[in-house]
Amino acid sequence: MRVAFITRSTLYTVRGGDTFQVAQTARHLEQLGIEVDILLTDEAIDYDRYDLLHFFNIIRPADILCHIRPDKPFVVSSLLVDYSGYDKHHRKGITGRIARFLSPGAIEYCKTIARYLLGKDKLMTKSYLWKGQQGSVQEILDKTSLVFSNSSMESHELATQYQLKTDCISVPNGLDAELFSFDEALKKDERLVLCVARIEGIKNQLNLIKALNDTPYRLLIIGDHAPGHADYYQECRRVASANVEFIEHIPQTELVHYYQRAKVHILPSWFETCGLSSLEAGAMGCNIVITDKGYTREYYGDYAFYCDPGNPSSILDAVEHAAQSVFRADLREQILTNYTWDRAAASIARGYKKILRSI
Repeated sequence: MRVAFITRSTLYTVRGGDTFQVAQTARHLEQLGIEVDILLTDEAIDYDRYDLLHFFNIIRPADILCHIRPDKPFVVSSLLVDYSGYDKHHRKGITGRIARFLSPGAIEYCKTIARYLLGKDKLMTKSYLWKGQQGSVQEILDKTSLVFSNSSMESHELATQYQLKTDCISVPNGLDAELFSFDEALKKDERLVLCVARIEGIKNQLNLIKALNDTPYRLLIIGDHAPGHADYYQECRRVASANVEFIEHIPQTELVHYYQRAKVHILPSWFETCGLSSLEAGAMGCNIVITDKGYTREYYGDYAFYCDPGNPSSILDAVEHAAQSVFRADLREQILTNYTWDRAAASIARGYKKILRSI
């Protein structure tokens, strides 16, 4: 079996959680004997070479519509992230003022067109201009053979927002269990707090800094700033006190060292599916502080410490509780049992085979 992964054109230049998901899923599918090519939406694609097409990011429908072929089955990993809470209430400038009056779909439509007009991205499907965000997503869902979501909560949200005529299978995100191997003999630094994420408004590092400024905790913010968020990054640096340190993006192999030492990892985002860095940190014995916005409770249940991203006092309170609490070993066991890339790949492979058998 040969499958084409077709992804956004900025997958490698603007790295995000989907960059890891695409690469790791492909690698583990290949270990199961499935050939996978990772292709960008703006590449020329020989569709005849593939038994199946696999698209990612349903909220970027213009990247998908142009590649749909009537004689070629396809599946979609939805990656349904809702940016509207941040866009409506916390994004600054004229963009934020306009967003307050728009629906989530209209906000995404305007952002897509803006990226195109400013030369920051390509508009692969011109019909998106008149079909709109909602109509374009619905067309994809009407034609796909199968949808993979990252949680049952995401599946429910898809069904709420759109008419789903096909099966939607929950395939949770994962981590590399071999790489993130925790040494229980090494002592944790109870004052060391990590935030591993791209620096941008939706990840909410600014409120995190305000929460932990001039406290006994040492906060390490690890990651590059997202394109278009340079001003946000500079504001974070300007506001930060001496106990806050910024470290540019580093490879996962180097992250292991920081996870091993830190007592707490935090993602106080305005929305998270699961937070891949939280999975990694949890496997490395860190207590997890995470937003209560999104699908995080399905992944972490009662094992995480939750915070309100809009309230620095809530963020600090959750960090203090996490730092003072004994690590819950059941969290690590749950992650290593349920949230690995090989487990995710096995579920996806079963979906592929079911589709191809029905043709």
